[in-house]
Amino acid sequence: MTRVVAIIQGRMSSSRLPGKILADIAGQPMLTRVFTRTSRAQTLDEVIFATTTDASDDPVAEYCDFSGIPYTRGSLFDVLDRYYQAALQAKADVVVRITADCPVIDPELIDNVVNAVTGKLEIGNFDFVANRLPPPWNRTYPIGLDVEACTFKALKKAWQEAKEPQHREHAMPYFYEGVQLTTIHRTLSTGISPRGFNIALLHHTTDFGDYRWTVDTPEDLEFMRQVYSRFDGRDDFTWKEVLDVVHDNPELAEINAGVQHKTLKDIDERAL
Repeated sequence: MTRVVAIIQGRMSSSRLPGKILADIAGQPMLTRVFTRTSRAQTLDEVIFATTTDASDDPVAEYCDFSGIPYTRGSLFDVLDRYYQAALQAKADVVVRITADCPVIDPELIDNVVNAVTGKLEIGNFDFVANRLPPPWNRTYPIGLDVEACTFKALKKAWQEAKEPQHREHAMPYFYEGVQLTTIHRTLSTGISPRGFNIALLHHTTDFGDYRWTVDTPEDLEFMRQVYSRFDGRDDFTWKEVLDVVHDNPELAEINAGVQHKTLKDIDERAL
């Protein structure tokens, strides 16, 4: 039986908004929002929070202990190693990558990606599947709904072979870097990467790739607080309900419209 484990990465020393993972969103820390929503995915056997061994993340470990959230601690900047060690400890066959700055992550989208990796969608056998990839590939889901999944076998290979700083810090670009994708139909592109990984990219039929629903700046945090306030205490809303809120309240998108999204070339200089 395939064991599927979601690993949520997060640390207090974010370069643009330190402490954001414990920032309050409608009465709960963002960490809890992401953990709760991720845990609703039907395909997951376990959800783990992966923080670091740095002293700045002691409050994260304390909060997880207090809240009953399973967690591991690993390298501050070598996120690929943090994932590998957490996945090894959890005895995962499939590893799902979620980041702790995505408090409207949608469990159905997680299930879609996992089902593609495990073969339940019957679209092929893949080492790595995502619902978004960074430029030059096009994304169709809003920033903040990002789901990546890979087999543990592929993760181990990347962990053993990847040497470049961007491969270690961003965890999974070693899989898809340089891949030429072929569109199979409007919701799926596939390809074999130069390193031999079988890749699939899932698309939404309508392109919402310019929408920003992640938390990396004070403006992003205010946007997310405003979104949550529209649901009167609920936290089980879908991403399409968020879409409705944003469309019905166009002033919300103005809150973080000026924020520049990070790229794979953005490496934390503290790691160099």
